[in-house]
Amino acid sequence: MNFQKTVLAFLSLSIMISCTNNPKPEEKDTVAKLRPAYPETKMDSSIVEDHFGTSVADPYRWLENDTTAETAAWVKAQNEVTFGYLSKIPFRDKLKTRITELVNYPKYGSPFRAGEYYFFSKNDGLQNQSVVYYQKGIDGKPTEFLNPNTMSTDGTVTAGMVGFSKDKSKVAISVSRSGSDWQELYVMDVATKTKLKDSISWAKFTGATWQNDGFYYCGYDAPKKGKEFSNKNEFHKVFYHKLGDPQSKDALVYEDKKNAQRYYGMNITEDEHFLFLVISAGTDNFDMWYKDLRNPAQKEFMPLFTGMNQKSSVIDNAGDMLIVQTNVDAPKNKIVLVDPKNPAKENWKTLVPETNDVIEGVGTAGKKMFVTYMKDACNKVVQFDYAGKKERDVELPGIGSVGGFNGNFDDKELFYSFTSFIYPTTIFRYDIATGKSEIFRKPELKFNPDDYTSEQVFYTSKDGTKIPMFITYKKGMKKDGNNTTLLYAYGGFSVSLTPSFSASRIAFLEQGGVYAMACLRGGSEYGEEWHKAGMLFNKQNVFDDFIAAGEYLIKENYTTSKKACHTRWQQWRFANWCMRKSTSRIICCSLTSGRCNGYVALS
Repeated sequence: MNFQKTVLAFLSLSIMISCTNNPKPEEKDTVAKLRPAYPETKMDSSIVEDHFGTSVADPYRWLENDTTAETAAWVKAQNEVTFGYLSKIPFRDKLKTRITELVNYPKYGSPFRAGEYYFFSKNDGLQNQSVVYYQKGIDGKPTEFLNPNTMSTDGTVTAGMVGFSKDKSKVAISVSRSGSDWQELYVMDVATKTKLKDSISWAKFTGATWQNDGFYYCGYDAPKKGKEFSNKNEFHKVFYHKLGDPQSKDALVYEDKKNAQRYYGMNITEDEHFLFLVISAGTDNFDMWYKDLRNPAQKEFMPLFTGMNQKSSVIDNAGDMLIVQTNVDAPKNKIVLVDPKNPAKENWKTLVPETNDVIEGVGTAGKKMFVTYMKDACNKVVQFDYAGKKERDVELPGIGSVGGFNGNFDDKELFYSFTSFIYPTTIFRYDIATGKSEIFRKPELKFNPDDYTSEQVFYTSKDGTKIPMFITYKKGMKKDGNNTTLLYAYGGFSVSLTPSFSASRIAFLEQGGVYAMACLRGGSEYGEEWHKAGMLFNKQNVFDDFIAAGEYLIKENYTTSKKACHTRWQQWRFANWCMRKSTSRIICCSLTSGRCNGYVALS
């Protein structure tokens, strides 16, 4: 709902403002007096359900109906409180001006080659959406190819390329409007930038997987009119669209009438030897089925990895064999060679074994594998050949996070990005044969990284587990307990927190603030076991890890409980998402799309 996004933005800005050391005493007094009268929210006592003998009330279910006038009025009242509060903060404009200055610089995405063209994204600074450019050859003149900013007046339409044809002459474009997950697909001719007549509606959670003269995509039946954004989506389907045909002629490739909540994905090897169907029941494990496109006798998909109890994904094929990343008997992942005709795990051959460092992902280019490892929540990259022989460690500019390391069979080079808390995202050009990296594009912004320091520490949680945490602050800062500190963490859904740059965060650091990011259990920083240690009945570990992070920051004199921003408690309290852990500590949950995405400990 819009309310969740509004409150989250409100809280984020309020935390930064109220934690800033810079405001004058009279300004702080003004903020303290701004506490708004929060609107009453109706409770409907009639909604009570019986769950296995336990009565469960759901008094706010009426808010789930986002098309009623009553819900619209509630959202309007919430927005009036939010923006009424923000408009009265005396130093808000000054902070806004500085944040605008910091974020207003050109931001580039890593280039990639498709046929004779190189594509890359660019945001001039304050554009709502990045623009896609392309050029002939790496030294060609860039030309605008796709600009989502022209598709709406308010910048709420997003668009991107979701799949090239094998000969790279055509590309499928996905368009989403106003934050919706619904996708509209159409096709562009690359050379002429001409939009073809192909048009697909009600696609969702999909790319475009090309084969022959068309592509596979996933979607749902058209929803009831007026319920496009509130109806439950059930029975995801896979379709094949032939270029030039209307959507009504698209072939239904796969559906499961017994499992309404499952959803699907399609992949194909670059040589179009194997086609894969991925079946998932949630955000975690998945099954994979395959079709050998060079075997005319195989008409249907055959099982490859099943049971919904593992994560095994195909990296590429080596002839008739498949190179696979898997967590089967390897919670930190390994790479194996699999014969699809005999896919049982006892037939697998290990190419890259499991180590103490987690295999986060594997990219390919120039018939080489680039394995990205996570070591203590930081990345390192190793280049292997397709037989699993290590060729070299990729030399990175420091401790941080990488992206990219993908390309085509015949590529001689690739591009990747590197970033950390005080290292703005920079694009590097990598020679596959020599292993040499050089800066391709470096951002220019009004910020001097030499003024700051970023360190990694390990603290002990309640049960003795060592937890990594990154701490970033201005050089010369005194550890005397008088520093306002913002502690952020996640701890769920196997999401890892690794170093990254945020221009808006610099505004907080400039005022003497300390930014700490803890890597709680529930993520995947140390593999599947770390994930499971923070889920279901182990969820308490996540709270304990976060509390211990705050206690470490106090013990090491970065801050004290007295520096907690008490105005935050008033704001979080309004949202009713807090629970009191003791007489002196309150844990609050920040919601995004109904899920808890972080916790704040308030004294």
